Amino acid sequence: MIQKIDDIIRDAQTDLDAASSPDQLEQFRIKYLGSKGLTKQMMTWIKEIPGNQKREFGQKANAARQSIETAFKNKKSSLGSAPSTSKKIQLDITEPGFAPTLGRKHVITQTVDELLDVFGRMGFDVETGPETEDEYHNFVALNIPEQHPARDPLDNFYLTDPNTDNPYLMRSQTSTVQIRTMEKTAPPVRIVSTGRVYRPDEHDATHYSMFHQIEGLYVDKNVTMADLKTTLIQFAHAYWGPDTEVKLVPSYFPFTEPSAELYIKMDFGSGPEWMEVGGCGMVDPAVFQHVGYDPEEWTGFAFGLGIERLAMRKYNIQDIRWLFENDTRFLRQF
Repeated sequence: MIQKIDDIIRDAQTDLDAASSPDQLEQFRIKYLGSKGLTKQMMTWIKEIPGNQKREFGQKANAARQSIETAFKNKKSSLGSAPSTSKKIQLDITEPGFAPTLGRKHVITQTVDELLDVFGRMGFDVETGPETEDEYHNFVALNIPEQHPARDPLDNFYLTDPNTDNPYLMRSQTSTVQIRTMEKTAPPVRIVSTGRVYRPDEHDATHYSMFHQIEGLYVDKNVTMADLKTTLIQFAHAYWGPDTEVKLVPSYFPFTEPSAELYIKMDFGSGPEWMEVGGCGMVDPAVFQHVGYDPEEWTGFAFGLGIERLAMRKYNIQDIRWLFENDTRFLRQF
């Protein structure tokens, strides 16, 4: 067996001297140093060696392997590595080029801009507020009682322990901007605000856990429900067209009294049907008291509309999830 090792060393040196190209060098590596090469096979012979000779054989085999590896590396550095076998991509300079495509605003951003333009022409100023809110502005100041289902920790994204004093959460409505605006602004007030809101809703064709709202607030003397209805109808006709069918359905919200839901007729492919796009109503006197307004002197209305649903109605989008999949084939339509 030891003589076999000497024969492998001699043959390896002969083959290495004969290798004159990277391809031949690669064949040498496979034959002697590969996973099934001769140096690997040498180590399997040790089981045939008598016990008193195993040590001498192992030393001889290791020395042979190291000698062959060193000789191979020296030869490789002087000869160079084998050329890549991968097919090179050929560039045909006669082919026409691809025209660069221009980016565009997301359909939600386009919708926000259009909404602000409509309400701007109706005399509303624009206000913004933080997406991370405290419980006071998100619930307490909006007259939402402690045991109301809307305050359930399972229905909100709390950032701190909901059992602590005034915990923080991702805002569930942009009505918080109305509170912050009234806290710093004396009436009269006429504002709209837009932004993302967060609720752990199960995703389906008309619900998503993150969506956008536009909120409106008008506070002045002698504001009535008729002013609210007129504002929303004028908005619907300006945004969707004069033939848009709109209706207000009585409802309940803790921060408005009386309250209503705004519905518009929309065709989801199976025929026209009414879709609720937001809530509205006269500001509850308790909300005015939280911000220091005298409810005996001032009245007002507020409304909140889901921007995704407004866009779906205008552009006949049948699934809200499409708006957040970032499929450029879909987004290029708008």
